[in-house]
Amino acid sequence: MALNRLRLVLWLLVAFAALAATGLYAYTTLNRPARVAGLGQGDYQLATTSGEAFTAASLVGSPSMVFFGFTHCPEVCPTSLAEMTTWYEALGDEARDLKSFFITVDPERDTADVVADYVGWTGHVTGVTGSVEETAKATASWAVYAEKVPLEGADYTMDHTASIFLINAEGEFEGTIAYRESSDTALAKLRRLLSL
Repeated sequence: MALNRLRLVLWLLVAFAALAATGLYAYTTLNRPARVAGLGQGDYQLATTSGEAFTAASLVGSPSMVFFGFTHCPEVCPTSLAEMTTWYEALGDEARDLKSFFITVDPERDTADVVADYVGWTGHVTGVTGSVEETAKATASWAVYAEKVPLEGADYTMDHTASIFLINAEGEFEGTIAYRESSDTALAKLRRLLSL
């Protein structure tokens, strides 16, 4: 009788250990950013606001944040730039190798001078622009949604992907920071990126 009870307890412990291991595996798998092969690796030729070429190769050598937006953006873009600046301040010396890029999805209005002025206050973000054709290649390469939306009169706005892409020093996609994601979560993702 005692032997049967001991066997039952042992089998319950084995079942509990198996369930715990399965739960741990599922948790770590679901919380690991999914790699997307080739994201951002297309053949596009853009330029920074200082005139340097910006291609997929520009993201190799240092971890980076990449954000697609436009200078006439009423809320998402200025908020995201402000958050990126705050993360740099919170990370301090940890972020010394972290690069950041703001790539316009509105090249018709966003010239190099306009974008340079728009991101200049951040002290950390490099503006990127290009022709309509090359911008379309870049957004396709990054699987970024960007669409012109007409407004009253001859004006328009842009709907666009609002996530910030995280890129490792090899130029590979490591995950995203969602728009208005909690600062603690964003900083944890950036610390992980910087530790790779």
